[in-house]
Amino acid sequence: MFQLDVDPELLRETDEQRQLRDVLRQFLAESCGPDEVRKQMAGPRGFDQLLWDRLAGEIGVHGLALPEEYGGAGGSFRELAVALQETGRVLCPAPLLSTVVLAAHALLVSGDRQACERWLPGIATGALTATVAGILHPGTVTAERGPDGWLLRGEADFVPDGEGADLLLVAARAQDGPRLFACGPDTGDVGRTPRRVLDPTRRQALLRFRGARAEPVGEAGEAPGVIDAVLDAGRTALAAEQVGGCAHALDALLEFVVHRTQFGRPIGSFQAVKHRLADLLVEVEAARSASGYATVCLAAPEAGEPRVAASAAAVACSAAYRRAVAEYVQLHGGIGFTWEHPAHLYVRRARADEALFGTADDHRLRLAGVLGLVGGRNQVVDRAASHTED
Repeated sequence: MFQLDVDPELLRETDEQRQLRDVLRQFLAESCGPDEVRKQMAGPRGFDQLLWDRLAGEIGVHGLALPEEYGGAGGSFRELAVALQETGRVLCPAPLLSTVVLAAHALLVSGDRQACERWLPGIATGALTATVAGILHPGTVTAERGPDGWLLRGEADFVPDGEGADLLLVAARAQDGPRLFACGPDTGDVGRTPRRVLDPTRRQALLRFRGARAEPVGEAGEAPGVIDAVLDAGRTALAAEQVGGCAHALDALLEFVVHRTQFGRPIGSFQAVKHRLADLLVEVEAARSASGYATVCLAAPEAGEPRVAASAAAVACSAAYRRAVAEYVQLHGGIGFTWEHPAHLYVRRARADEALFGTADDHRLRLAGVLGLVGGRNQVVDRAASHTED
């Protein structure tokens, strides 16, 4: 039913992608270390505006997967996944997932050329931050026609980067069915309350719409399909970030066990430590393969089924990240349990990521439903569909 093989050439990193990775790794090593992450976490916006501007202007990260007609580089999600791996490696506290993946993908998939021409160039240059509301978690937002246009009322909770996003793409219920709406930066009557979350590098907020002016994006009745596509893009992007986090944990462990000695020997020479690191390496490489396949399927749907690949990557990468951060803490001994060491930041990110687009069990059930492995009373309904039910 589904094509499960793919041209190996699509999975190999190109010279351009390798160069992008090298440039980003050097850039982020100099500008986004653990101390900088902690500083920005405590700041009013949660991220460094200068870093955001440099990522967009000097490297062009924001426009990697956007068409040239909208100010992007005309690349694919494969190039963006490279950038997400590297930002995930350092826990870069910038709203890339919400702006460049979720919001930008929602605009592109909607097929609304007018909305794309209005908003995507700002996203590509870094002048605009954006997010989606009522999509990752069901909202109670309704849309009604006012004398001067559409008005939104209701709430959407746990909106990623919702406190400071300039553009809000909101899933709402209208008389003609579920629709997607855009609230621009000049829109009033939107209350934003920051939520206290486990991972402070990825802020979330409660949004209250009190007659906020909005413009429809896309055609009536197409919102469920857009939401499904946005969620799969988010799952695929998150998997790439998780692979980057796993790679950091493994590299940090290898560096530590080579230099940390006990009984006159490096602890990396102990057989038990070798076995644990070897098992971790196998799991991380499996996650890397799952993430790479999901990225290829999203960039070129003819290569495979994006729904299957995205959920499979979510399961594999979440499990690998959980194990990687556990070993990161435990094999560092006492220092790994301190607030001064960055390990706890990766633990927070890994645990929060496990539930961001649904838990591993949610994705296993979704895979069973997509593959036709369940039916009758146990037929799985994609969680994304429930976001648009009345």
